Amino acid sequence: MNRKGLIISILIIVACLGITIFTLSLKHDKVEEVIKTDVTKSKVEVTLANLTLEEKIGQMLIVSYPGTTYTEDIATDLETYRPGGVILFSDNMSTFDNTLNLITSMEKTATIPLFMAMDQEGGKVQRLIDVSDVPVSKVPTMWDLGQTSDAPLAYDVGKLMSEELRVFHINLDFAPVLDIVPDKNSAFIGSRSFGNNPDLVSKMGLAVAQGLKDNDVIPVFKHFPGHGNTITDSHLELPILEKTKDELLKTDLLPFIKAIEAGADVIMIGHLATPNITDNNTPASLSKEIVTNLLKEELGYKGLVITDALNMKALTNYYTEQEIYEMAINAGVDILLMPNSSKSAINLIKDSLNKGTITINQIDAAVTKILTLKYSKIKTDYPTKDVIGNTEHQETIAKIK
Repeated sequence: MNRKGLIISILIIVACLGITIFTLSLKHDKVEEVIKTDVTKSKVEVTLANLTLEEKIGQMLIVSYPGTTYTEDIATDLETYRPGGVILFSDNMSTFDNTLNLITSMEKTATIPLFMAMDQEGGKVQRLIDVSDVPVSKVPTMWDLGQTSDAPLAYDVGKLMSEELRVFHINLDFAPVLDIVPDKNSAFIGSRSFGNNPDLVSKMGLAVAQGLKDNDVIPVFKHFPGHGNTITDSHLELPILEKTKDELLKTDLLPFIKAIEAGADVIMIGHLATPNITDNNTPASLSKEIVTNLLKEELGYKGLVITDALNMKALTNYYTEQEIYEMAINAGVDILLMPNSSKSAINLIKDSLNKGTITINQIDAAVTKILTLKYSKIKTDYPTKDVIGNTEHQETIAKIK
């Protein structure tokens, strides 16, 4: 064999070895993924089998507590009723040490990891800025971010928020807002939206979400099927969205469809009526037509479904507490956000089970999905305090202004 032929033979052998190693590496990664999935599934099955009925229902609740201090009342509620998560608001924030102590004290009571949740959207909805003695980054509005049309920058904003949230052990962020608005001054949603164009809202919203997700905070896409073109605040009254399903599929639903295609883990359902889809004014969060038929079956969504807060007057003006829980579960909801209390919700849902208006299979299916997400996505290696407001974060923010 001449020199040239020898070189060619060596190159072929090296190439084949490279392909073999690459293939083995891919197979190894695939095996690891399968093993991890199987371990999570086994853990979920064992946990579910050992939960009491009350504990199963508790997993479906994300509750709130007043104040900045871990009290005996909070401890008793967490230990007795075992809610699946806690949402924190501005009035839970105080100093860094006190706030972190409040959160870690709650976590210590849990035998199953808690969803520690927060609305950290940027703009006028960001709870962490009320921590008094650390320079939490003040993120501009998502409308201003949207005007940049810069998806890598949006990713960095999601990363920034996740890093600062995780210092406080927050693992679930009720963001991004995927609602499409006419302009930033429109009622209710306004500048919380990325813009008035479904492609822009999709691009920027998904980029923020990926920044959160890649840094171990679970994003919650909201408010399905689209709250941006309503003028009524659902905290005060039931908004009516007059669009037909065909109209929504061409506009408001597009960002949610993109999020589903990207593997969304959690979607929040808004309290708004869609009479041209449901033929009545049942709020979307309580409507099987919207949650199961549209979101799950027609759009193919497989993740968790959570309601908006259940204490909002869009619901409480029209339905009893028990009707709200029953209708939400029958609609296909997995998590009930901010019920009146853990005790009341559990007792009323047990009563509904006894009456046969909901079934244990519905409860088990929801809890299985909740446990699967918790065991696969909640991480406990938290960043240190010096991450808050660091130079990188401030440089990211400066690019928006």
